[in-house]
Amino acid sequence: MFHEIKDMLNHLEDEELRSLLAQFFLRMQLVEERKGYSEQQFFLDIKKTYNELLAYKKEQANNELHTQFHTTHIVFGDSPTGSLKIALKKLGLDQQERIITFSDLFSIGPILHLHNAQGITNRFEWLRTNINIDEEVLFNYEDHFKRTLLEIEKIPSHHPIIIWAGENAHEQTGLRFVLYLLKEKTNDIYIIQTNEAYKAHFDRPEIDFTPRNMGELSGEQLKQIYENEKMGHTLTQRERKAFEQQWEQLCEGKEVLRIWKSHQIMSVSETFYDEYIIQTVKKLHQEKKHNDFIKSARIIGEVIGHLDQYVGDQFIEYRVRRLIVDGIFDMEGVPKAMRFYSVKIR
Repeated sequence: MFHEIKDMLNHLEDEELRSLLAQFFLRMQLVEERKGYSEQQFFLDIKKTYNELLAYKKEQANNELHTQFHTTHIVFGDSPTGSLKIALKKLGLDQQERIITFSDLFSIGPILHLHNAQGITNRFEWLRTNINIDEEVLFNYEDHFKRTLLEIEKIPSHHPIIIWAGENAHEQTGLRFVLYLLKEKTNDIYIIQTNEAYKAHFDRPEIDFTPRNMGELSGEQLKQIYENEKMGHTLTQRERKAFEQQWEQLCEGKEVLRIWKSHQIMSVSETFYDEYIIQTVKKLHQEKKHNDFIKSARIIGEVIGHLDQYVGDQFIEYRVRRLIVDGIFDMEGVPKAMRFYSVKIR
């Protein structure tokens, strides 16, 4: 029950949260000022508010369930989902087109047989063991993942399905995974290739920028992309089969790092970026002209800033910690999060 309440609070709007807190603090103040407002009445009022909130969120969920959506979008990541929500709202489509989100990073971590329960558990265990993730996110990871799979399974057969994917291993891995999950469905399926769309509508010779993932595009940019790319080419059965087979090959690998090269997903050793991380630390030492400890957040930011791949700062931070264990780096501080410790070349 506790976790259901936390989940409900996480889905409250900012205005709803502020209203709840205001009511709570106001009543608490009345109790402390002893102006005829008893602790018993405080408890009864809070209990009433609690029950009203539960009823309200239940009714809201039922209303959402019965909303007549006619199109389903599938997106990989919370940040791009937020931007796409803004885009759909600006287009007046937020009550007609729904979004299913995979809150994950598919360029890292095991994907061995991820389409079944054991594969999900294996991925969760690797993330829990190796990656610094918020405890609440980790606690709910398997449930959220399975809930997303269920949402995909329940997409009505008449819904066109739009999958958003750019030129990076994260979204391209997710694309193949989702198309494998959809293999028994007869829906029309469209792919919006965000990099191609960006080049077509926003690329400027004087600006050196290529989005590494959909999350780097704004809501306004996604709005324009969707207006121009909406319901383009429907995937043929042959194209769908090719993606499904690519997933079947990909999910047999045991590697935990994937990159995008020559329009293909490549599985590489988890040590792939280690030498680059080491060289980055050496370069920072040279700039400082001494080998003092450097905040790991600075190192990770420097590495991520120069990569043309999307692997996330948490994976680079994992490799920094492995290099400490391997005796390449010395450390001071506590490696519970990147801001809490510093490293230097041993």
